[in-house]
Amino acid sequence: MKTEKLNSTFNDLDKDHYLQSFKRFPVTFDHGKGSRIWDVEGNEYIDMLAGIAVNSVGHCHPKVVKSIQDQAAKLIHISNFYLSEPQVMLSKKLVELSGLDRVFITNSGAESVEGAIKIARKYAHSIGKGGNIISFENSFHGRTLATIATGKKAYQKGFEPIPQGFSQAPFNSLEDIKNASDRNTAAIIIEPIQGEGGVNVANKDFLTELRSFCDDQQIVLIFDEIQCGMGRTGKMFAKEHFGVEPDIMTLAKALGGGVPIGAILSNEKVSATIEFGDHGTTFGGNPLACAASLATIEIIETENLLQQAEEKGAWLQAEIAKIEQAGILEVRGLGLMIGIEFNFETKSLVQKMLDFGVLTNSTANTVLRLVPPLNISYEDLELAMDALKRSLK
Repeated sequence: MKTEKLNSTFNDLDKDHYLQSFKRFPVTFDHGKGSRIWDVEGNEYIDMLAGIAVNSVGHCHPKVVKSIQDQAAKLIHISNFYLSEPQVMLSKKLVELSGLDRVFITNSGAESVEGAIKIARKYAHSIGKGGNIISFENSFHGRTLATIATGKKAYQKGFEPIPQGFSQAPFNSLEDIKNASDRNTAAIIIEPIQGEGGVNVANKDFLTELRSFCDDQQIVLIFDEIQCGMGRTGKMFAKEHFGVEPDIMTLAKALGGGVPIGAILSNEKVSATIEFGDHGTTFGGNPLACAASLATIEIIETENLLQQAEEKGAWLQAEIAKIEQAGILEVRGLGLMIGIEFNFETKSLVQKMLDFGVLTNSTANTVLRLVPPLNISYEDLELAMDALKRSLK
């Protein structure tokens, strides 16, 4: 029996069969192109969410599609007992772009953070230190047990016992970091721009001082650039805005143009402590995902998406600043990673914008998050702004 192509039909089937861990909007998407996406009933939307900062080169970019098609016809998976050209070339490219020395390719952001924690702890133990990890309030690093241990208490509820050796400090406060650190502190992990926490940008002086403190105390500094990396902020990596180099950096989301892939990048100091068998992955770094990632990076570079992100982000912030008497408290972000904080909860605003055909997201209760494709047209940005104004009315 053929399934009727209605949003309600698929919504009912989802409720019957899928683990109910997502509070979904009852919309079933069928296909996308660029910054536009269509549901199974033919309704068209402008995508200002990009799969939560994943589809940075837009939906189904022809070069990404072709790279996947070509690679799928050649070789999809071989395991990491062997080499593949796409993995080798992606590793080389990421080292060149980042200025770090080593790469480990994963399947997701959470897996990248888990691996970063392992590398940091291995280094710390090699110099006689403990393995404690400090993260920041309102941070988000994933949904696995170790990554929820770094995050909000709300995500830990019901999953006790939570792994030990994790603590938090207030964002942008070096004094609190100093008070929280001791001989057993292996690493400090920070998002240069907190995504789920409400698009909170780290203070440049704070990151500079944090780097110096970590150097003095032999603490590994980890930058989580899973959401803010890969051109999102107008630089290939957000760290470039601050002039601060981490020991380890985690990537995912936009790295594969929509294909699941993540990466851990690390300097030689910490990388040198990893021995054969210390870490591994079955699917991480498979030829298919690496080919998609190489195509995505090429698009970012050849289509000037860094410049586009910077310019369009500035245009968006200027347009938002023109909106009057709408309960806007603050506009934050860099490039096309923008958070608008309101004096009310934004879930109903997201629903209203969806009704007007624009995909957005509510985060940190009162923040509207805008992370569209970097190559979104000004026409679509204008339509999205119009929908925001209409929704606020």
